[in-house]
Amino acid sequence: METFKHIFETHYTWIEGFMRNVRRYADRPAIIMPGKNLWTYSQMNREVNRLANALQQDGVGKGDVVMLQLLNCPEFAFCYIATQKIHAVSSPVSYRLSPGELAKNLADTDPKVLIIDQRHEESVLEAIRLSGKQPKRLIIVDGPTTSHATSYADYVRQASDDEPRTDVPFNIYDETTRLFTSGTTGRAKAVPLTSINEVLSAHDVMIHFPMNYRDVTMNTTPWFHRGGLHCGGPCPTFYAGATMVIMPKFDADKTLQYVSRYKISFVVGVPTVLESLADEQERQGYDLHTLRGIVTMGSPLERGACIRYQRVLTPNIFNGYGTTETLWNTFLRPFDLPDGAGTAGRAMVDDDVRVVRVYEDRHAEPDDLVATDSHEVGEVIISSPAKSPYVYVNNPEETEKKYYKGFIYTNDLATWNEKQFITICGRKDDMIISSGENIYPTEVEEVINQHPKVKDCIVTSTPDKIRGQKVTAYVVPAAESLTPEELDQFCKDSPDIANFKRPRYYRFVSQIPFNATGKKLHYKIKNTALDDLKNGLLYEV
Repeated sequence: METFKHIFETHYTWIEGFMRNVRRYADRPAIIMPGKNLWTYSQMNREVNRLANALQQDGVGKGDVVMLQLLNCPEFAFCYIATQKIHAVSSPVSYRLSPGELAKNLADTDPKVLIIDQRHEESVLEAIRLSGKQPKRLIIVDGPTTSHATSYADYVRQASDDEPRTDVPFNIYDETTRLFTSGTTGRAKAVPLTSINEVLSAHDVMIHFPMNYRDVTMNTTPWFHRGGLHCGGPCPTFYAGATMVIMPKFDADKTLQYVSRYKISFVVGVPTVLESLADEQERQGYDLHTLRGIVTMGSPLERGACIRYQRVLTPNIFNGYGTTETLWNTFLRPFDLPDGAGTAGRAMVDDDVRVVRVYEDRHAEPDDLVATDSHEVGEVIISSPAKSPYVYVNNPEETEKKYYKGFIYTNDLATWNEKQFITICGRKDDMIISSGENIYPTEVEEVINQHPKVKDCIVTSTPDKIRGQKVTAYVVPAAESLTPEELDQFCKDSPDIANFKRPRYYRFVSQIPFNATGKKLHYKIKNTALDDLKNGLLYEV
């Protein structure tokens, strides 16, 4: 057993899986960058080695962090792999962060090397100043060497493309990737993923799509979040030996062109991506016969939208729900649709997802479940030992707060039915209490979005002396003729929500706030609504 334990712990790593594919699929395409280049597995491995050797020459070794603030690009993928070869840690961060927000990430992680896009250089330099953490090297992937930074091309130019030498054996428990939570309700938390988390995250995707070496994937979402990196992104694609088409920024027409041109089998994106793809496909009518599935995440699919996507794009629509800490943990498969639309599906093969009661002063016990009646609301908890590290970096307070008895307590509110299909109602801190009644923004949003003149909406609350809070809706109209009175009557007539849940305030807007994973930012719109109420910008019905 000691021999098995040693071999398992030192060889069942993500980087071992990648190297197997370099040997057996050497001439197969690994990365396609439309209009620029194509790398086979052997060619990509040589690029990875150049970066790995350059980093080693810079003193980067076991446990050192290389932080990335990049659009989806080949250099991102090279770094994800190169750091694993030299026992270092890649840490992607959002390119949408303000200097102050990035400074907090720098302070939490203290990276040895920082790799960025040229367009972010000024903001990053300000973040470095604010954090007091000076990386040894600042590298720019798409610009020349400057007084502050080294160009990526110069950095790797003289480096060997031989396999980097390391004296330390690989181990499944080594940290390989450090991600940050989206920070929608507070300071972002650093999530350390181990090599075994990477392997089993890849397996999870390969099981549920399913995906293999013959597939071609394109994840249209940013790779700096879990769903971007681990769902049709570099992690499962290169572990399976498949091909990945890179799109730095989402473009609906180009996405459909690429599906047809490169015979893409899986496209990954948030629900707004699917809406744009459906609009464009109805106009253009591209050949999508190779598309085996579109995978979405971030928010549930509404029934009407789902039926449209299945008709216009592909019958194989998937929807996953999860967290940065645990990847995805419930899954809605094509055969669950359209009847299961609006739910988040049910637990995935290796995960245990439950809905437990909510208490103000403590966690519910993992077996303190709400009724499976699609009515009683509780908190979603997740046990995902294959994909979760069960800890935050240098943050014992949040670790203790979020993890309890092998489960992560998500703060998401939901109901579930007798088949354990989960329907997300919102978050604890998004819940509206009006005249003593609990109202969940998502249930109101779903009704409003059924109106044919509505493109999208987000629901929040504003303070009220009598009710405590008033339901307030921000609506993106699909037609100029839409009026608040029309929406009010529509909600009154709807059999899906009680009359007291209908919005009392409306404001029509051109867009609503989302984060990078496609989740509506209710906390942000709540602050906006408070200002709009003070300034008389809300329309009362």
